[in-house]
Amino acid sequence: MDFLPHTDDDVRAMLEAIGVGSIDDLFESVPDGVLLDRPLDVPPELSEVELIDHLTELASAARGAGDLVCFAGGGAYDHYVPAAVRALAGRAEFTTSYTPYQPELSQGVLQAIYEFQTLVCELYGLEVANASLYDGGAALAEAVNLAVRVTGREQVVVGDTVHPHYLDVLETYTSGLGISVTRVPWSEDGTVTWASVDPGDAAAVVVASPNFFGLLEDVAGAASVAHDAGAIAVGVTDPTAMGVLRAPGDAGIDVAVGEGTALGNALSYGGPSVGLFATRMDLVRQVPGRIAGATTDADGRRAFVLTLQAREQHIRRARATSNVCTNQTLMAIAAAVYLSWLGPEGLRRLGELCLRRTAVAAQRLGDIRGCRVRFGGPRFKELVLETPRAGDELAAGLVGRGYLVGPGLGRWFPDLSNCLLVAVTERRTGADIEGLAEAVEKELAG
Repeated sequence: MDFLPHTDDDVRAMLEAIGVGSIDDLFESVPDGVLLDRPLDVPPELSEVELIDHLTELASAARGAGDLVCFAGGGAYDHYVPAAVRALAGRAEFTTSYTPYQPELSQGVLQAIYEFQTLVCELYGLEVANASLYDGGAALAEAVNLAVRVTGREQVVVGDTVHPHYLDVLETYTSGLGISVTRVPWSEDGTVTWASVDPGDAAAVVVASPNFFGLLEDVAGAASVAHDAGAIAVGVTDPTAMGVLRAPGDAGIDVAVGEGTALGNALSYGGPSVGLFATRMDLVRQVPGRIAGATTDADGRRAFVLTLQAREQHIRRARATSNVCTNQTLMAIAAAVYLSWLGPEGLRRLGELCLRRTAVAAQRLGDIRGCRVRFGGPRFKELVLETPRAGDELAAGLVGRGYLVGPGLGRWFPDLSNCLLVAVTERRTGADIEGLAEAVEKELAG
């Protein structure tokens, strides 16, 4: 069985049209030495039934977050996805839609984007949000690019407790633009001592809170340092913490960014993601991508349009704020449904559950012989566990005992090679935490 789209009659008609006797004649000019003189070494084709059985067998060999008790952290977390999110975001009107170029045909999608932007503004305590970006790392890079455009400066100061993947993305984005990135090391407590940081002639100062270790940073202090130097204060934050923490805009942050996967989107091998981006109204014309806005039509009815489109597909490249070519609308819609489903009270309860259960896990895991929770101080949803074994090695062993933890930190921080991240979301129960502790004890003893 093959699936070539052209029939023999199609091939004959093509050859006649171009005046060639056979398919082989098309390749007469190709030297014999580079032509394949045998059939491709591939297995025989499978029928549809056989193919489905084969793929099912392959899939059964894999184990994912749904098959293990998931304490994995580092940016992708096992949060509950409500049935309402799947039902609404999965509607054909959303899953089949693309860029809403024609507002008269795209009112539903445009309104959904508008509601998403409104919710992001409320989350982060800022005045304007864009229609989403690819992921949190891209959102950070765009925030830094905004700061460079606004200030005319070419240096950036970044706390080394920002997610390492975000830092990689930032350095890749800026490497060809003449922008230098200076990392500020973290102190013994796992946070940056912002009061002692001198940003010099920086365009932006970047702080993450909760940071990569799950610890809360001095966001207001970082913002003050930035403003005293005439720089833009950029905050990277977990949106699920906004029910219990002060919004970054209220702490003096000028541009807030984050990863929105936890807002109603499944882990799915770490993606797809959705980048959150919010800022002050006076910076609106520097916002990357596009913004959906509300207006009225000729009959006075409420309508939605793409108010600002500052990407290079819409305006001259020299005037574009970004080369981002699309956004993550479907994931943004899922985030909007999720946040609407939670509401302010639900978001607060979510944050409180994460706080309490992380504290319980820190106490229990820290009591294991040979282990300790590496950093003290307030934390949200994540902790660093130091053990007698390498973090990645212990994490691999725990998979065999039914628990997904990590990542190990040695790949980024050699001094923390015996440490790994443990994330505790609202889905983890007291029994889950006790089970993980016992599994760690057995793994270390074995």
